[in-house]
Amino acid sequence: MRLPAWLAQHLAALRALLVLTVVLGLAYPLLLVGAGRIPGLSDKATGSMTPVGSTLIGQSFTGADGDPVPGYFQSRPSAAGDGYDPTATAASNLGPEDVVDTPGRASLLTQVCARSLAVGELEGVDGRRPYCTTDGVGAVLAVFREHGFTGPVTRVVSVNQTGTPFLATYQGVTVEPAQTGQDYRALGAVITPVRGDAPADPVVPADAVTASGSGLDPDISPAYADLQVPRIARERGLDPGRVRALIAEHTTGRALGFLGEPGVNVLELNLALDGR
Repeated sequence: MRLPAWLAQHLAALRALLVLTVVLGLAYPLLLVGAGRIPGLSDKATGSMTPVGSTLIGQSFTGADGDPVPGYFQSRPSAAGDGYDPTATAASNLGPEDVVDTPGRASLLTQVCARSLAVGELEGVDGRRPYCTTDGVGAVLAVFREHGFTGPVTRVVSVNQTGTPFLATYQGVTVEPAQTGQDYRALGAVITPVRGDAPADPVVPADAVTASGSGLDPDISPAYADLQVPRIARERGLDPGRVRALIAEHTTGRALGFLGEPGVNVLELNLALDGR
């Protein structure tokens, strides 16, 4: 007996529903669960949790006052929410042209300068960077010329400083402090970063002063880890060689031998320092 066309169509749709439910609703999820039990993947599949957090998501090692805890390795900065917020994972979207501070927001250059200065003070090293002032803001001038972009300099403003400018004069013209809220670029100035006398290869590594793309990076570079060794050894009364050995034990190489850069997992390293 031949079924009516409308009934045949409904039965075909029901069979398709049942097949797709079994394949996509049962078989596929079970396959993924099974893959998550494969040695080498099982730890990541369950979130790599420890009693104090996940080794896959970065975190701050600071005290109640927000200052770094001296006896722990410090992570790289985070732009995710208030820091390492998985619900707000994102980069700052600021680029190399972001050099002028605005009311309520420091430029990317000033953020980098301030972080480098803070890391330098914490580790007892030279925290200077090119295009940074000694007080940790971007060394940037607004230069006015007689004919707009050409001609003699007529006026110079240190756009990121409302106090004493980092330069007294520029091409024979006295440098003025900035006035809050003034847009000197709109007034016709040429924004001019000044390199200064900082070393071309800063002591403080780049990952110590810049946030990762996700804002959740749990790793730091071996160079940044090594920079922190003297402080950690001093605070914990350990031999620096022992601390460097722990760093080596928790350093991962490039993926597949050539992708990315070596990294040091900060949480795992700090747990090892605590003997956990």
